[in-house]
Amino acid sequence: MRRQKRDRLDRAHSNGYQAGLSGRTKENCPYYNTDTKSEWLGGWREAMTDRSMGLFK
Repeated sequence: MRRQKRDRLDRAHSNGYQAGLSGRTKENCPYYNTDTKSEWLGGWREAMTDRSMGLFK
């Protein structure tokens, strides 16, 4: 059970990162659960930082 929960959060983080790279806004977060939403937003913020540093276009 614990591994499944971690995998779900990792997937949310990864999806948020991909959304950030593609230029979607943070309001497009598909999650309502607090934990998964915070992971998605963390990935989104990380992607925005990477884009601003010029790592991705």
